[in-house]
Amino acid sequence: MSLHLVGIGVTHSIAPNMHNYIANSLGLSWEFYATECPTTEELVKLAKDPTTAGLVVTMPYKSSILQHLDEKDELVSAVGACNNVYYKNGSPRQICGTNTDWRGIHGCLLEKGRRRERPSSTRTAPALVIGAGGASRAAIYALTEHLHSPSIYILNRDDDEVVNLIRDSENLPTIPKIVHIKTLDQAEKLLDPYYVVGTVPDLEPKTESELMVASIMKHFLSRPKKGVLLDMCFKPRRTRLIKLAEGLGWPCVEGTHVIGYQIEEQWRLWAGEDLCRKLDREGAWKVLLKSAEESKGINF
Repeated sequence: MSLHLVGIGVTHSIAPNMHNYIANSLGLSWEFYATECPTTEELVKLAKDPTTAGLVVTMPYKSSILQHLDEKDELVSAVGACNNVYYKNGSPRQICGTNTDWRGIHGCLLEKGRRRERPSSTRTAPALVIGAGGASRAAIYALTEHLHSPSIYILNRDDDEVVNLIRDSENLPTIPKIVHIKTLDQAEKLLDPYYVVGTVPDLEPKTESELMVASIMKHFLSRPKKGVLLDMCFKPRRTRLIKLAEGLGWPCVEGTHVIGYQIEEQWRLWAGEDLCRKLDREGAWKVLLKSAEESKGINF
């Protein structure tokens, strides 16, 4: 049986080594591949192949895969994106989809919290999300439903994207209170965020709107109270946002860790909860972090 990361531009992925380590640790003769799929048709063909045990779906197919699923969970329907395909036995077997992005975000934000308890004074603090694309929807779900942030600040260069984000967020189980921050004057009147999640590529801001987002972000990070920051971008690993935040005293988690928490959940779906209790978690994470350190595709 085979497992695949499917999308365009996936050959730099650091995930296969961790996946293959897990397969071996569970005694499964499964092999994981980073597989380029130039078209949706090729992805669907792979999904229907009886030797495929599971798929990790990445850009640009997280939305287009939806119409080819036999079953999708409530989260996929709410977020409008599927990044994990698994199967249920039947004749024919059922192609099922879920979204594990939120689990990666949730795990990363709690990662620093395991080392230092979140102060009770921040338990009602808002969260801040940079970006309004697909990953931001998973971030809002994790922050609202599982980390109980009472409100979510959004920084984004495009106002229409935020309008669409707010509309889509009304489909979530708990409808979040979203505040679109457009100016420094507006930001100065708001409370300190505790969780901060970056969901955009690591690009130098150039346009007026991009520069405004950057200045508002720096304003929040420069405040005395610090929380936990995750930058989901990991190309490069040491993004501008992480360098800025660490320089201002923020505990940070790099985006490669999102992959690890997602992989743990993906294997529970592929191989089952019972078998995954035998998973060598510590060894698997060591493999992932070693792959991240050695990758020329994300260290520059």
